Amino acid sequence: MTEREDFDGLALAARPVVLFDFDGTIADTAKAILRVAREALERCGYDVDALPDLNMLIGPPLYDGFMELCGVPLEEAVRLTEAYRDVFYHTVTPEDYPALPGVRPLLSALAARGTRCAVATSRLEDTAQKMVAALDLPPFEAVVGRLEPGRDTKADCIREALRQLGVRPEDAVMVGDRRHDTEGAHENGIPCIGVYTGTAQPGEHERAGADVICHGIYEVAAVLGVTLDGSDEDDVSV
Repeated sequence: MTEREDFDGLALAARPVVLFDFDGTIADTAKAILRVAREALERCGYDVDALPDLNMLIGPPLYDGFMELCGVPLEEAVRLTEAYRDVFYHTVTPEDYPALPGVRPLLSALAARGTRCAVATSRLEDTAQKMVAALDLPPFEAVVGRLEPGRDTKADCIREALRQLGVRPEDAVMVGDRRHDTEGAHENGIPCIGVYTGTAQPGEHERAGADVICHGIYEVAAVLGVTLDGSDEDDVSV
């Protein structure tokens, strides 16, 4: 636990722009992703129970996730990704990815004080935009995701979000639940709040060098300088 003045020293609450990851940060997509991944892998002939933790697929681009999870080359990861997307398209509904607790009031509070918010995600952009719209959240100024080809990494997506908003790196802070968020933010010169919402492995944000580490959206709200009903400022660290 770190005292409030420590992370206040980073001046994150004063930054006029907040970029959010989507999966595991805005929406609880873990169960849907794991179910779809299992079905896609089985369809492609894999023994899912013999593979490492499927949570490796939550966060990075799917090609990268499948290459790491299955130890396969890009060509095979593409085949697995195509199967995954087919299952996802035909079976996943908005009820499968509700907003995480605290997200809606956090976004409302940020909007009320004039903070600009956007999404920067490794999910394909058209899918991300549809999923965000389906959640009926306070509006984001931009929802930026991957394009194939042309926008391949989390850093690329963050950079494009800054461009669309017309802001400098020093104006923004990133909020994300995986190491890729911190790595992509730092590549663009942006601090990152790493939040443990259930997907990241213990110590992942610490190893990635997240500037502030939180254990839930209510703690993120405290770092960003807004108070939500039921919020708790404990267990926030830098």
